[in-house]
Amino acid sequence: MKPIKRVALVAHDNRKKDLAEWTRWNAEKLCRHELICTGTTGKLIDRVLNEEIAEGAVRRPAKPITLLKSGPLGGDQQLGAMIAEGKVDVLIFFWDPMQPQPHDVDVKALLRIAVVYNTALACNRSSADFIISSPLIEETYSPNGRDFTDYLEREI
Repeated sequence: MKPIKRVALVAHDNRKKDLAEWTRWNAEKLCRHELICTGTTGKLIDRVLNEEIAEGAVRRPAKPITLLKSGPLGGDQQLGAMIAEGKVDVLIFFWDPMQPQPHDVDVKALLRIAVVYNTALACNRSSADFIISSPLIEETYSPNGRDFTDYLEREI
């Protein structure tokens, strides 16, 4: 991973306010990285960052937010594909464990693929704080654990 990370930000409806507050608090660091968001979360994050930019609190990111489809419309699957292709370094996913989701299988698949590909993953504010405050967020980093040779060569 390069020093500029590709950070995916996702939140379920009941957690969007939480992610917006976290984004505002970490806007300066987040604007140094490439951001990827699912639909409505991306619009919210863009609005929060533009407010911080207008107030002079942060500089405009070098690259605009990559907006995917809304989660229930396939955004979770798009993001999972990006992770599998090595196009996401960090996943910040404020999911709501108390609310049933109509696309729950997609949510589980996204979390699974992030673990399979050893992607840095935060599912709540405290784990997101640990990731964003780690010195590794702005350094070159080489994660381990992406060799699937044994799995692919197994006998069926």
